[in-house]
Amino acid sequence: MNAPVITDRYRAEIESELRAVLEPYELPLYGMMRYHLGWCDEKGNPARVDSGKAIRPILCLLACRAVGGDYRDALPAAAALELVHNYSLIHDDIQDDDEERRHRPTVWKIWGKPQAINAGTAMRVIAGKALFRMRGRIDDAKLLRCTALLDEATLRLIEGQYLDLSFEDRFDITVDEYLRMIGGKTGALISCATEMGAIVGGGDEKGIASLREFGAAVGRAFQIRDDMLGIWGEASKTGKPSGSDIRRKKKSLPVVYALTCGDLAVGKRMREIYSHQAVSEEAATEVIAILEQAGAREAAGRIFEESCTRAEELLAASPIDDAARVELESVMRFLARRDY
Repeated sequence: MNAPVITDRYRAEIESELRAVLEPYELPLYGMMRYHLGWCDEKGNPARVDSGKAIRPILCLLACRAVGGDYRDALPAAAALELVHNYSLIHDDIQDDDEERRHRPTVWKIWGKPQAINAGTAMRVIAGKALFRMRGRIDDAKLLRCTALLDEATLRLIEGQYLDLSFEDRFDITVDEYLRMIGGKTGALISCATEMGAIVGGGDEKGIASLREFGAAVGRAFQIRDDMLGIWGEASKTGKPSGSDIRRKKKSLPVVYALTCGDLAVGKRMREIYSHQAVSEEAATEVIAILEQAGAREAAGRIFEESCTRAEELLAASPIDDAARVELESVMRFLARRDY
């Protein structure tokens, strides 16, 4: 499924804001950030590389418009959200030992883990500073609220990452625990994006709350879709081999369901396979068959559909501009139904 045209409308302005935020910084440390964002190669030469979907900043701008605000006022907030997201990716790559992201070597693979930690941490600090570019566009009370909100979302994101890492050595994770984890790791920043956009745009408390909850539902659906694509996605579309998450022994939702579904034989065999240091191609194929047999694909699909329905209901009930509602719905459906 192709991205809606609406996502292209704002990308150039978001990138322009990001470049303006990073423009004053010249140390090679900041070159690592520019490399990660796809603006240059490892030697600092200009490059044009896929820099991701920019979903969080786009949702922020759309939420600002939805409550009647000027989306340009929210560009610094959009940039801050994208920087927080990318800070988390730099650190995730270190923690997961991932050597490639967006078809290029990761920051740590080129510059080493200590310097990559520095780059990621500095990017998070710059994200906070980016918010202050809204001074003069919004009042100080809203700016303070946005700052606190971004800090809280970052903390919840880190809590989610902590839980995700803690799951690696466990086989008793419940579906509810898993949903709590993705509510932080993925949902927190997406929910922050829609809430912050509504605050900047001058929305009333009811509109802000409904858009916050909409973002949380979208975040859950987004991650569950990722989980399903990581197992059953087509390699030609996802850019990753089919079953890649299984070979990495990720405890994604379908795997968590199979481990705890109540079928003792299924749970036992899954634990046996995931207890090995590595999952072979043959074992990965067996796991996919086990997941199908246990009904894990259908179970994940049901939770996914419930999340989509919840997002649609929240959007329908939100006191927002009708044109903006259509745009938000378009982006939400793309995120939920994408095949890459």
